Order: sequence, then C-alpha cells, then structure tokens
Amino acid sequence: MKNSILILLFSIFFIFGCSNKNEVKKTEVLAKIDFEEIESSNRLDLSNFYEIEGFFEDDLDYALDVFKKDCKRSKRYDLFKDICHKAQFETDGRKFFIINFQAYKLYDSKSSDEGIITGYYEPLLYGSLTKTKRYKYPVYKIPKNLIVSDDPKLKDYKLRGKIIGNKIVPYDTRKQIEANPNNPNLEVIAYVDDKYDLFSLHVQGSGRIQLEDGNIINVGYGQQNGWPFTGIGNYMLEKGYVTRNEMSIQGIKNFFIKNPSKTDEILNINDSYIFFRISKEGAAGSLGSVLTAERNLAVDTDYIPLGMPVFLNTKNPITKQSINQLMVAADVGGAIKGEIRADFFWGFGDNAFEYAGRMKEKGKMFILMPKK
Repeated sequence: MKNSILILLFSIFFIFGCSNKNEVKKTEVLAKIDFEEIESSNRLDLSNFYEIEGFFEDDLDYALDVFKKDCKRSKRYDLFKDICHKAQFETDGRKFFIINFQAYKLYDSKSSDEGIITGYYEPLLYGSLTKTKRYKYPVYKIPKNLIVSDDPKLKDYKLRGKIIGNKIVPYDTRKQIEANPNNPNLEVIAYVDDKYDLFSLHVQGSGRIQLEDGNIINVGYGQQNGWPFTGIGNYMLEKGYVTRNEMSIQGIKNFFIKNPSKTDEILNINDSYIFFRISKEGAAGSLGSVLTAERNLAVDTDYIPLGMPVFLNTKNPITKQSINQLMVAADVGGAIKGEIRADFFWGFGDNAFEYAGRMKEKGKMFILMPKK
C-alpha cells in the first residue's frame, strides 16, 4: 500500500503529453494524499540536510537561480505554485531550501539507495534547410497525424498513435518512418549530414544544427512516437561489433564511421523516434525551460516530478572527483527508468561530449519536497 502511495504521488503528476484537463485532475488527487503516509513509505527516507554529503559545500545560491528559472514552467503544477512564487523574492539559497523544503532519500524496489547516473549533452550537427547529396537526413517536426489518447489500445505505446479509417493504431516505428520520406504528415526542420549524429540527437533530446552560412538552429524535444526505447549497445556487443571497452558514444561513433553499411541494421532495432521543435534559445528539456549545464537532470517521472529539486551524490566519469550538488529535474529520457536513475546534463562542447559519453556512475538521490 505504501509503495503504491509513493508511485501514485509522482506518476499522477507529470505524465508528459497530458492535456491541461488531465493535469487538473491529477493535482486534485495529489492534494488528498497525506504527507505522513508518504514519509513512511519504504522508498523514501526522511533526511536531515546535515546528513546529505556535500549539501552545505554546494553553491546553493546558484542552485536557487536554476530553480527560479525552472519554476517559470513548474509553477503551473499545484505542488510548486506557492514555493515558486516565494522563490522569486529570495537570494539566499541555503536559507531558502532549508526553510521551505524537506529532504527525502530515495530507495529502489530492492531497498537499495544506489542507482545509475548517466550523462547527456547538447550535440552539434551540420545541416541545410534543403535536401542535398550531403544533407539528406531529416529532422522532423511533430507529425500532423500524431495523437495522444487514453484509448486502451495505446497503453503499451505511451498513449501515442494515429487514426487509420475509424481506428486508433500505434504510430509508425523508426524503420517505417524512415521508409516513407514523402509522408505528407511529416514536416522537416532541416536536413543533416550524418545519420548516427541524428540518432544521437534523438537520444540526447535537443541540440544545435549549424547551417552552411553559419547560422544556428536550436532544436528541442517535441514528441515521441510511443514505441519503447531500445538501446543499441547490447545488440552491438552481442554481434561482436564492439567490445565493452569501446562501449561509449565515442566508440560507437567510430564503429559507424568505419562500417556505414551497418547503420540501418543497428539503428532500426530501436523503434522509438523523436520529433523536434525549434527552440529560440539553447537546449530545452521536457519541462520546457532552457537546460542549465551541470544543474539539470533527466528523470523518470513515474517517481520524480519535473520541477523537483534533487540533490545528487555521484562522480565525474573521467576525473572520478565527487559531484555533490543540488539539481532540478527538468527533462525525461527513453532509457531513464527507475527510482534512482538519472541523466546528468553536461551542456554543450567537446568536454560535455567526453563527460556524457563516458558517464555511467553509481549515485544517490535526495528529493526536496516543498513543505506544507
């Protein structure tokens, strides 16, 4: 019962793609949940800020600035409405978080307080507004015929589908989408010159496209086709295409450079497909705010609502130095599933690429719940 309360708390809140009407219903349910019952759940452990490694050594004023930025989006949810308003008038991060939040340590279904923290970044792709011999791989906008529905036929497809005749059916898979480039429901933002780089853009969720005249198009996550994400790493290992030592963004990229004929075979095992929108600013997460390097996380919204402050204990994948800092959950990812599972946003540039590509560290997570 207590486990179900915890899951209900988080899952009712921020299922991406829900209508405003559904969001209202979910917040009404949340208001009826007793905090004492939540605290007694064996997946949340009431924590003192002094018990959290590195909390008082962190730059909490900067963390407050990030929280204010993300609150511009998260305040539409009842859980954050009051605290977001209060945050705009605060400058002392340490005081603000201690007075207004209660910390809870997260545990998984096996009562472990440790999970996996991976990394992602904002990639740079090279493209054109028109299709050419070099630039031939399309970055698509949200399809005109993609629908979000609570029809039970779509329960295994994240409630995404399309209408054929008078029936609702799952949306096309990656392979089907790429086999039909003349689909009138698909509008192209730009064409890029590397198919694996485009796949990486899908995995990262946002990025920059540099046109031949030097202009930059910022693109962010728009929607997803509903099919589950399947990582290509295990498949490549099983086939002997790469070794475990080569299992990184960099290693996989090198494989495709040397073996372009394997590209479709490998990428099409992942039925998931991401559609994008043009962003006026930099990389934007699912919350809708511009992501802040090393201060935003992608999380599983079945357990952590978007907009929630999360204190993270993990390590830098290259230097192995401790990372102990307050983040804000602002994004989601197809591979990010589980209570203690997060993707650390490293930002843009060569260093971000290196850190994100090599990050697979153990980590502990504390959520900061607004006090009543």
